[in-house]
Amino acid sequence: MSSLGRRSRVRAGGFLHDFREFALRGNVVDLAVAVIIGGAFGAIVSSFVEDILMPAVINPFLSQAGTDWREATIGPGIRIGSFFGTIIDFVIIAFVLFLVIKAFERFKRQEEVEAEAPVEPTVEEKLNVTLERLTHAIESRQI
Repeated sequence: MSSLGRRSRVRAGGFLHDFREFALRGNVVDLAVAVIIGGAFGAIVSSFVEDILMPAVINPFLSQAGTDWREATIGPGIRIGSFFGTIIDFVIIAFVLFLVIKAFERFKRQEEVEAEAPVEPTVEEKLNVTLERLTHAIESRQI
């Protein structure tokens, strides 16, 4: 085997090793899980808007005009109904993310307050300090 072949194999092995370390790092795995769950949540919200919310809320207004919310257009081919459905998707997802982030911030703030809380000395610690003072006072009088 030529030295060029060995070097390219070592480089490929090093690359694969580095990639494996990167991919299995906690942050990357957490991000991948978050993206997958986010995609699934987006699909659920889209289905909720398209199949439940828009037909129940918007269609009664548009039924008088004889159109479905998905078919509502302005001018030549501007699908305003579909656009409104997408806006409602965004608002719902943004609101849920807002609630989740506020909950995380509250939890983090609570942890910080607990970490910063002054630790009250125990009775044993107070007694040890008192005994040290007393011992120091007695020793200073004997000299």
